[in-house]
Amino acid sequence: MEFEKNRVCQLLGIKYPIIQGGMAGISESNLVSAVSNAGGLGVIGSGLMPPSWLEREIKLTREKTKNPFGVNLFMQNPKVEDLVRVLIKEKPPVVFTGGGNPLPVFPYLKMVGIKIIPVVPSPRLAKKMEENGADAVVVSGWEAGGHVGKNTLFSLLIETKKIVKIPVIAAGGIYDGKTARAAFLLGAEGIQMGTRFLASKECIASEAYKKKIVEATMDDVEVVLWNTGHPIRVIKNNWSEKVKKIEDKIFPEEIKAEKIAGSLGGQKVDDIPLLAGLSVAGIFEIKTCKEIIEEIVKELSEL
Repeated sequence: MEFEKNRVCQLLGIKYPIIQGGMAGISESNLVSAVSNAGGLGVIGSGLMPPSWLEREIKLTREKTKNPFGVNLFMQNPKVEDLVRVLIKEKPPVVFTGGGNPLPVFPYLKMVGIKIIPVVPSPRLAKKMEENGADAVVVSGWEAGGHVGKNTLFSLLIETKKIVKIPVIAAGGIYDGKTARAAFLLGAEGIQMGTRFLASKECIASEAYKKKIVEATMDDVEVVLWNTGHPIRVIKNNWSEKVKKIEDKIFPEEIKAEKIAGSLGGQKVDDIPLLAGLSVAGIFEIKTCKEIIEEIVKELSEL
């Protein structure tokens, strides 16, 4: 693969078409800068964090890397308008959107020259984003950690590539060179990984959380919160068992979004949501972001 000709690399000004998923409260300046310094694109996960946090993390990231980075804007944040004001002020190179309709904020981001890449769960929404001026789109498959859609990544790639012309980035179940190659062979021009970078040395998630990822198999991962309309994939633990017993209620206090997003929980990982994708089945070691990216690049170079 010739990375210099890759449209995602050209669009974002990065060396490799490898993007770190914006994990709420976890992908902060340390992880983001490590990914960007290694040639990929680090992405700040604003989630339900306040505007002051986002502004601080953008400034800290700029101190730690001279390379491009992005911000993930979670549309369900009740202070999303204030977050957009921070983005207009700080002008990060690119904003990824998720968790709701991003079209109302498109004009404001475009106005200051920010590139927009929505994360979508269907080809229909990918096309709609293209028609409204998105620079690229991330199709996120059922295999992903955190919030999940209903379609597998491979089916999403095949159908989306038929109907859009902008670059398509693949997310969900990708963790190494082989899974990345499969996505590229089906038409992806970039990949996005969350769980793989969650299990990196630079990530601020607790060592106990990372250990759970390394030790987990596919049988240890499940999807909960179906009744809320926003199901999430997590590693099984006491928290997920409790949630399954109450999730037939309508938005009970215990599963409000603000109690889930960005939970780190120190070393006590049995009573917090451990968001993770099916890629845990292929993650066996905690590595640096540079090591993760270099291994993937080596395999992609053989394409």
